[in-house]
Amino acid sequence: MRILILGATGRTGKLLLKEALNRGHIVTVLVNDSTVLPTKLKPQSIYEGSPLNKYTLAAAMKDCEAILSTLNISRISDYPWAKLRTPKDFLSSSMKNMIGLSTEKSISRIIITTAWGVAETWKDLPLWFRLLIKYSNIRYPYKDHERQEKLLKNSSLDWTIVRPVGLTDSERDKEVQVTFNNTPKPALTISRQNVACFMLDTLENNLYNRQSPTISEKQGW
Repeated sequence: MRILILGATGRTGKLLLKEALNRGHIVTVLVNDSTVLPTKLKPQSIYEGSPLNKYTLAAAMKDCEAILSTLNISRISDYPWAKLRTPKDFLSSSMKNMIGLSTEKSISRIIITTAWGVAETWKDLPLWFRLLIKYSNIRYPYKDHERQEKLLKNSSLDWTIVRPVGLTDSERDKEVQVTFNNTPKPALTISRQNVACFMLDTLENNLYNRQSPTISEKQGW
């Protein structure tokens, strides 16, 4: 398929790009700085800019059949109270552009990652993690993830919202557990590699249409 990947220079996005190319997809990326892309990963089309720019995003979306996004609001470090690098409404503003342009470009399929704890899954988080989110700068991504989810759910697009639990850099292949309504109860971690593969499996097999699965690594491996 011809797909547009947003967030391809991020830690999960790089793995998504690599896996998409390995599976033979024709990939376009929109990145702020193309020099950050790994030299071994060569998407067929590269656009520089931000999804906040409607004209740049429109150019990148041309001829694509689906959009896969791992965009997030970033901080200058992993420290929970570190200053934000991106605007507080980066995700929802980008999503408004994506939804409007998807109709114009006849793109119906969009798969994004948000996080376990967004919207109705907030109550399922451990108390200590809810407190960390509430009293640190982590709260801004969670708030904007909820805003972009609402926009997507109110659209006519064929969407899937993937909510991973805590992300790790493990390269070990594990079975993914899919959770709805906290059943079965999710584990606390999943690798970025497994998230990337799950997104592409969802696309290729047309799974979880207009659903928001929480994903974690199945225990017992």
